[in-house]
Amino acid sequence: MLSGDVPPNQTIYIKNLNEKVEKDEVKRSLYALFSQYGRILDVVTLKTAKLRGQAWVVFSEVTIASNAVRSMQNFPFYDKPMRIQFAKTKSDCLAKAEGTFVPNEKKKK
Repeated sequence: MLSGDVPPNQTIYIKNLNEKVEKDEVKRSLYALFSQYGRILDVVTLKTAKLRGQAWVVFSEVTIASNAVRSMQNFPFYDKPMRIQFAKTKSDCLAKAEGTFVPNEKKKK
């Protein structure tokens, strides 16, 4: 299997992204780059200290996501090779579409 113990699914997890690039710019660029493989439902990028340099791309079908993982592994994106694998959990937009979405509890500080 391509990405460890995680079975293929519609959401791919991308790490090793250039942290100096603006969040919205990364989101737009990832959408443009991966839309060549098929329909994208969502692109998630976060700028918190813990999640900087990471993104998730949600495709409409598993086969599209599989092709994207195979084709784009180590692709240079803003001067850094992308590390891509399948996401461990179902994305929020897919869970909402299926009616199985449960919002995360906010952690109390």
